Amino acid sequence: MEEFHKVRRLPPYVFEQVNRLKASARANGADIIDLGMGNPDLPTPQAVVDKLCEVVRDPRTHRYSSSRGIPGLRRAQANYYARRFGVKLDPETEVVATLGSKEGFANMAQAITAPGDVILCPNPTYPIHAFGFIMSGGVIRSMQVEPDGGFIPALERAVRHSIPKPLALILNYPSNPTALVASVDFYKDVVAFARKHEIIILSDLAYAEIYFDGPPPPSVLQVAGAMDVTVEFTSMSKTFSMPGWRMGFAVGNTRLIAALTRVKSYLDYGAFTPIQVAATAALNGDGSDIEEVREVYQKRRDVMVDTFGRAGWHIPAPAASMFAWAPIPEPFRHLGSLEFSKLLIEHADVAVAPGIGFGEHGDDFVRIALVENEHRIRQAARNIKRFLTSAGNQPNNVVPLAARR
Repeated sequence: MEEFHKVRRLPPYVFEQVNRLKASARANGADIIDLGMGNPDLPTPQAVVDKLCEVVRDPRTHRYSSSRGIPGLRRAQANYYARRFGVKLDPETEVVATLGSKEGFANMAQAITAPGDVILCPNPTYPIHAFGFIMSGGVIRSMQVEPDGGFIPALERAVRHSIPKPLALILNYPSNPTALVASVDFYKDVVAFARKHEIIILSDLAYAEIYFDGPPPPSVLQVAGAMDVTVEFTSMSKTFSMPGWRMGFAVGNTRLIAALTRVKSYLDYGAFTPIQVAATAALNGDGSDIEEVREVYQKRRDVMVDTFGRAGWHIPAPAASMFAWAPIPEPFRHLGSLEFSKLLIEHADVAVAPGIGFGEHGDDFVRIALVENEHRIRQAARNIKRFLTSAGNQPNNVVPLAARR
């Protein structure tokens, strides 16, 4: 039977191949150290859990909630932006709660995209940045990821050679998967370009609070005039270790927020009210929970860079995010990221995310998530050292099990 049109536009889910291999290895008794999926292992702060338990006992909160977020939650997000970025937001017209930033991106794509619209998207990037628009009928034009002097010339080429003119540009700093961080000066140049060419900016700032070196990552909305063209997405998943709670936000331009709010009103009734109240309490906290999360990830990063390096795999230390963007060791690079990821599961009991899953320009890398404790990261390094040592200078002799069958 022929696949449906939108399903046909989606490629095979690369990560599912790794997930199947991982599940099979575990079923056979292997102790797989999973550094693949960016699924935080830290517990949600106790005060947030306590607030949820308190509110859920009130039967009045068991009814339908508000799709755009209860007023207190939207005010809390606006206050967070004022404290953290010095950005003033109207919680009534410039803030909407989303079911995580992923849902926010997908529904924004539905709200603004007409068939054939061109979207400028970094490559490699988090899959929903591209596929949310592909499912909505858009066309993706790949952009470089590095926020350097080549970015604006690349934008100019994209505008010059795209028919129709690009509708939107996606930014993601700190980046998933590359962990690159942008500066306010970079944002100033991009905002000026977007305003000149009437291009929408969609900024994914999910990792704003997970940073280690240098100043805190900025928001593009700190730039004068950015509000004219920009919506920014944030998430509580990593900041407060609340991935399963599915709570995020879109903030910015009133016209774009109104479009997203209208689409959402047809699709959901918002998160469960006790979750929204607990999220409000988290945002209104003193910030100590955020600092604790950041410290844990920094320690894990330092252990990973040190132990993997001594195992023979040099990995640049990420300045932010909960990921390392690791170049595949040279002897294995010709295999590509998917086959190398399979080898790590089969011969080192370590799972990582193949870079090809984030775009074709990621195929020389794998993404390593800092979602296991320091002891497990050291164990992963020992396993990898044994694998690299056994492979030696003849990696072609180490064949994925699947290829042998």
